[in-house]
Amino acid sequence: MPRILTGITPSGTLHIGNYFGAMRPAIELQAGGDAYYFIADYHSMTALDNAKLRRAYTREIALDWLACGLDPAKAVFWRQSDVPEVCELTWLIGSLTPMGLLERAHSYKDKVAKGISPNFGLFAYPVLMAADILLFDTNVVPVGRDQKQHLEMTRDIAFKFNGIYGETFVVPEERISETMAVIPGLDGQKMSKSYGNTIEIFGDEKALRKKIMGIVMDSRTPAEPKPDADRNLAVQLLKLFAPKDVAADFEHRLRAGGLGYGDLKKTLFEHYWNFFAPYRAKRAELATNPDYVDQVLRDGAQRARAVAEKTMARARQACGLR
Repeated sequence: MPRILTGITPSGTLHIGNYFGAMRPAIELQAGGDAYYFIADYHSMTALDNAKLRRAYTREIALDWLACGLDPAKAVFWRQSDVPEVCELTWLIGSLTPMGLLERAHSYKDKVAKGISPNFGLFAYPVLMAADILLFDTNVVPVGRDQKQHLEMTRDIAFKFNGIYGETFVVPEERISETMAVIPGLDGQKMSKSYGNTIEIFGDEKALRKKIMGIVMDSRTPAEPKPDADRNLAVQLLKLFAPKDVAADFEHRLRAGGLGYGDLKKTLFEHYWNFFAPYRAKRAELATNPDYVDQVLRDGAQRARAVAEKTMARARQACGLR
């Protein structure tokens, strides 16, 4: 049975890019494997320096994952900082990670180009991510295409460590959904909190309706045919939420001419809002029982540490530290 691992950073409110790109694929996989899912609060320190917000976002993410279908009976679910072995392993593998490998990271260069201040944590993110994965003898990592390079770096680090110190780590494989690897944001770029272009999974109905109705379209009139309808942002998003025949019909009507952008965006909002309705109900129920959520995370951390301690004992011995 393959071990599956994924994590999500508590640096803000979760959005539909998180859901389709990471959460849903991971939750679907929990039934068929040994699933390990964590809240990456250490990773959030590269983008967030408010301790109160970090705690709040961590709790919100726990609620979101549980509401969207994570089952603690099927998956180990914990907070990253409750398993400090990951920091020790980061040092062990970081000590042999080539600078050139980190300097080639697309994510780092892209974030710096977008104006995010460079720091050690941002630069060394792939090493901490590798430690997250290697610490738990992970076989499969569901990732979006934008994270593919980081997973390849994890594999490179594992091969190098194993080559120097002997077979110590399981070398993981990626699992990418070709159809939902990258979800477009409100501006057409990859949906990301860093770009401020997100549609949240949960939130105020009025504010979310305003966001979707505010998607900028071109200046063509409703009567004009749009032969490029498949590239229309609202159509792309509608395909995530509506039945295939409904989305195909709206794309056809837009291509033929006669469909107004306002009507298209109204339809998008309705399907988006209805899609998450059962998850909103579940989340409201969980929010009334904070002790349950805390216990889930404590139990998950205990189970995760049991595995992490064995991996670290093996890694220390390999390095001659014990």
